Formats: sequence, C-alpha cells, structure tokens
Amino acid sequence: MPGCYDALTAAVVERSGFSAGFSAGFISGYALSASLLGKPDIGLLTPPEMAETARNVCSAATRIPLIAGADTGGGNALNVQRTVQDLIAAGAAGCFPEDQAWPKKCGHMRGIQVIPAEEHAAKIAAARDVIGDADFFLVARTDARATSAKTCLSEAIARANLYMEAGADACFVEAPRSDDEVCNMIEWGITPLHTPQDLRTMGFHLITLKEEGTTKGEFHKLATFEEFNKLVDLDYWFQLEARFAPLKDNSDVRV
Repeated sequence: MPGCYDALTAAVVERSGFSAGFSAGFISGYALSASLLGKPDIGLLTPPEMAETARNVCSAATRIPLIAGADTGGGNALNVQRTVQDLIAAGAAGCFPEDQAWPKKCGHMRGIQVIPAEEHAAKIAAARDVIGDADFFLVARTDARATSAKTCLSEAIARANLYMEAGADACFVEAPRSDDEVCNMIEWGITPLHTPQDLRTMGFHLITLKEEGTTKGEFHKLATFEEFNKLVDLDYWFQLEARFAPLKDNSDVRV
C-alpha cells in the first residue's frame, strides 16, 4: 500500500500500482500534515481536512482503493461516526482510527498516550454501526506499544483483539520494537526493516514496498526521520506544547 497525500501523488500511486502490482494505497496523515500545513503530525490536522483531501485524492485515482488515516476520529464515538461518514462520502475505501489520547502524535514520536481500551472499542463499534452495508474497510490501530518500553506487546495485542471483537476488519499494532514483535517499518524509526518475503513468513497481509522489497540500499536517497522532523520544525512544536502544558504544582497559581 504506497502512500499519497494529494491528487497528483494519488495519480502516481494508481499508475505505478497497476504496473507494480499494488492492489491498494493509503492517504498518509503525517505526509498530509506536512504537505497541507507544513507542520508535523502532532494533532494539528483535522478530520474535515483529511476528508477534503480524500475527496480530491479518490477523484484523481478511481481505479485503486485508498484507505485514509483517521487519527483519533475527531473525538468521541459520535465524532468518529461523522468522520467515517465524511470519508465514505469522499470515496475512501477505509480508514485507520487509533487509540491515542488527543492531541495525537506520529507513532514513532515521544510523548504518546492512549485512552482506555474500552473507550476506543466503543469508538470502533460506533464506526462499524455507521458503516452499515458500505464497502468500507475498518482498521483498528493501537499505539499502546509506543507509549513506553514498559508497555509490553501482549497488552497491545490484547487491545487489538478487543477492537476486532468490537467490529474492526483488521488490526494494526503501531511502533513494535524488535524482530520478535510485529512490523510497522519507517526508516530510522523504532521497528527493524524487513522484506515482503520476511513479512509474509511472519504472517502479515498488508505490505507496502513492492519492487525491491526494502529501502535498505536506498538510504542515500532518503531524508532521515530526524531530517524530515526538522523540516517541519517538530522541536518548536514540542517546546510550545511544553510551554502550555498543565501546571503540575498549583501552589504558585494565583486567582
């Protein structure tokens, strides 16, 4: 599933997809936040902006299904229903709602927090309810493994299984940390890189790279994750977030 972030890249995905054998693509939340806003993936992109982009993207690439990032769905179960309805109306083939607390962050960043599993399961159930008979693929994502090295893989998998029981079509465990876990690969990210052959052996069904199977030999052509984050000034936004964080000690607060 190659990623895209506007109508032009969607057209590239569609054309290269048929020639390379891709059967689907996705609209990347971080890529959209960077291309549309010039800002990092820290919860600044809104669901309506994703839906509007999805409408343009899906109109430009009508022969390949495109799954959209949905962040946290915009809020509670009711917000999730509206987000899903908007994406269906835009022509998206599915979405990835995640269980992060708002404001969410890219799954390979620091400072990630998740909501209670039961709360996100209710949001998944709400999404399933509003999907009804629509041909729309619901992928439940958990970021529990990314919150801390102390949060074990089994806890993340338990969340994923709960979300599947709530009505998801597939599950996605974000930011695994070793070869013994699962794979969401990003160059210079938390997860080790693997080829499609490796991933098929491990039992995965959605795999992104097609031609060579890995970017290991292409690092010299790529911006590192750190370089990309500098481009969108991530450190500034982290500093701003810390500046306005709730006071932990209220003893000096005066009314």
